[in-house]
Amino acid sequence: MFCEQFEERLTDYLEGVLTAGVRVECNEHVLRCPVCHDLLNEVRGTVELCRTAPLPVNPPPALEARLLAHTAPETLMTCDEFEARLTDYLDGFLPATLFHRWERHAALCAGCSELPGTVVRSIGACYSSLSDELPMPAHLHDAILQSTLGTVDAREIRASWLSQVTSNMRAWFDTALAPQFAAVVAMFLVAVIVGTTTMSDDGSIFGMYRTGFRLARESSARGAMSAARNTSLPDEVRRAADRLARSVEGVDGGDDKPRR
Repeated sequence: MFCEQFEERLTDYLEGVLTAGVRVECNEHVLRCPVCHDLLNEVRGTVELCRTAPLPVNPPPALEARLLAHTAPETLMTCDEFEARLTDYLDGFLPATLFHRWERHAALCAGCSELPGTVVRSIGACYSSLSDELPMPAHLHDAILQSTLGTVDAREIRASWLSQVTSNMRAWFDTALAPQFAAVVAMFLVAVIVGTTTMSDDGSIFGMYRTGFRLARESSARGAMSAARNTSLPDEVRRAADRLARSVEGVDGGDDKPRR
């Protein structure tokens, strides 16, 4: 057996999968060739060291990415696809398969590994700038007036009297027809309609006022007459009530004589 043949069968020799005849030939070659003997001891010691060495709890992402790149090259991602998926990655919308491929590319590609951090810092800077109050540029107010009104002096642009009257009437109607005043207006109209039909003698608002004033005088006269007839009250109070009843009835009847 030659050394090249032994090296080709070295892995199967260590794993014990060779046939009996081939294994005997390998043993004889190792005993005769010191170079292959040292190679066998070196490989055997390396394998034993790998078996006994403690495995890392969290292997580096770059190590996993390199292993998958050699064992499953079809799962690699290009830089263009990496950039196209960047927004979905930052928003958390990438599915699991694309998520792991994206992270493996970030670990392997030196040009793309710093891109996510740069984008995140840029977004943070944009939000910070929006929260800061910026000074108003000089002559901005004059530029707006010049573009919209054609002049920087707003007092030169005055609305006509018809436009002003129309605007005032529209504001009044908007206030009167607003939802918060609609109920008040409706109640006022109902009160006017009911009062003019039941209390007014001529169906007008002034007639309703006259009727209300007359009822108030009659109520006052009846109260004063009741007080004047009440013998339990002091004489001064009874005389004052009697004068009040006479004056009210005199106004109501057109003379100073109270009607009994």
